[in-house]
Amino acid sequence: MKRLMLAGGLLIAATAAGFADDPSYFWVVGNHSTNKCEIVSTNPVIDGDIWFEDGPYNTLDDAKLARSTIRACPKEDSSDK
Repeated sequence: MKRLMLAGGLLIAATAAGFADDPSYFWVVGNHSTNKCEIVSTNPVIDGDIWFEDGPYNTLDDAKLARSTIRACPKEDSSDK
């Protein structure tokens, strides 16, 4: 029984880790180096260049909608990754 519980726990942990970098998710990030808000498909790391992140979003359209509502994002920004 202990082996079954351990195997189940490992399966859940591996599955959760796999979803973290799933390319079907999108994040909105503020990038200091470009001074723009960008949409990325990898989980961003807040560092010197990235000043904020928002997400994940299930679709690119959801991420675009979110970007349009973030006050820190320039309204004329149309870059997507």
